Amino acid sequence: MDWNDFRENGHFLVDWIADYRASVEKRPVQSQVPPNSTRAQLPAHPPVQPEGFAEMMADVERVIMPGITHWQSPNFFAYFPSNSSPAAVLGELLSAGLGVQGMLWATSPACTELETHVLDWLVEMLGLPEGFSSRGPGGGVIQDTASSAALCVLLAARERATQGAANQAGLARAGSDLVAYTSTQAHSSIEKAMTIAGLGRESLRLIEVDENFAMRPEALARQLAADQQAGRRLFFISATLGTTSSNAMDPLTALGPLAHQYGCWLHVDAAMSGTAALCPEFRHWFAGLEMADSFNFNPHKWMFTSFDCSCLFVRDRAALVAALSIVPEYLRNAASASGAVIDYRDWQIPLGRRFRALKLWFVIRAFGVAGLRRRVRAHVELAQRFAAWVRADARFELAAPAPLNLVCFRLRAEDAVNERLLTALNASGALYLTHTKLNGRYTLRMSIGAMDTEERHVAAAWGRIQSEAAGLV
Repeated sequence: MDWNDFRENGHFLVDWIADYRASVEKRPVQSQVPPNSTRAQLPAHPPVQPEGFAEMMADVERVIMPGITHWQSPNFFAYFPSNSSPAAVLGELLSAGLGVQGMLWATSPACTELETHVLDWLVEMLGLPEGFSSRGPGGGVIQDTASSAALCVLLAARERATQGAANQAGLARAGSDLVAYTSTQAHSSIEKAMTIAGLGRESLRLIEVDENFAMRPEALARQLAADQQAGRRLFFISATLGTTSSNAMDPLTALGPLAHQYGCWLHVDAAMSGTAALCPEFRHWFAGLEMADSFNFNPHKWMFTSFDCSCLFVRDRAALVAALSIVPEYLRNAASASGAVIDYRDWQIPLGRRFRALKLWFVIRAFGVAGLRRRVRAHVELAQRFAAWVRADARFELAAPAPLNLVCFRLRAEDAVNERLLTALNASGALYLTHTKLNGRYTLRMSIGAMDTEERHVAAAWGRIQSEAAGLV
């Protein structure tokens, strides 16, 4: 395929994507294929001779599409949103076409400087503390996921607690007594980060939650005091704004002073719910964020930016760079040595990095702040309407508060009945929900945030849920 072929095939592919997105709500939301069905249709060996793009696309239709779960469907209510708007797709295409490797400022100055500037825009757009902007000692960086962001700040906190000795001498000598804290409802990425960082899961304290599934400050205070008395070094607290299971909001105003009192790095994970801060009326959930050392949210969830795009903000970028920077001779250059530029390879785990800022820049400009706020408000309103419908049906109950766009609900019946309900709903192909367990009970999750979801989709989903429930209770 040469560049003339690319031009022709590219036009075809853009039309194909536009047609797909126009018709996606007519497709069964969750793929219904059995395990290994995709591989069974693929040739055992790679082609020796070139194949045409038409053949490739024919196999996309025949082999790939039956195995696709349609995350962009307006009837997708599972897990969390994973939006890909037209502007984001075009930004991703441009990034791929430019083929930039943005590990250093010197390898493409625009790649670095656009990212720094767009992340500063987000500080303003979300009403974040000014300390997270690049105008002071802090700043923002685009990671691939919140999991990577958590690992990066955990390493920064570890190095701060050991004054760099953990990197130099190893954990056995410098960090074996470190202990970290998060809630029982926190994302599994915190536990995984502890494992990767060599600190171990036993050094992570899972703090109990209250009736709304938010971390209990008094329980955290007791555990911090006990560990300090036992001679452990307390170094890291991870709070959550919008837990995965129930969208619970940890009380930062109470957790922040504890982090300060015990000298812990306070990280705030707001992977999905951070987008809500675009709207001033939802910022009360973020009260206390000024006490945090780091904050992360994912535009690739609820801000209509294609995966992967996770924004991490730190109050002290020097701590992050100190934990992650290694400078071999082949990366040395005059711009980096001058100290006048940012090299984002020192803010992340891998060396290489894509030009992710382009798609985020395109999305912000294509929607405008007003357009982004309008979508977020619409999704929250739809979720609150759905929650009201659940409360009005005596067969159902809400399993948790619904502060934003996630509604946790269940039939007033045993777990097996709720599981049968979910299975029947997803098998219908008309919608896709997932579940969690809250207080040990099987609970359905209705996550509203797909870019094209409207009230008619939510109303149809509720009608289907009621219909399926009629045959169970």
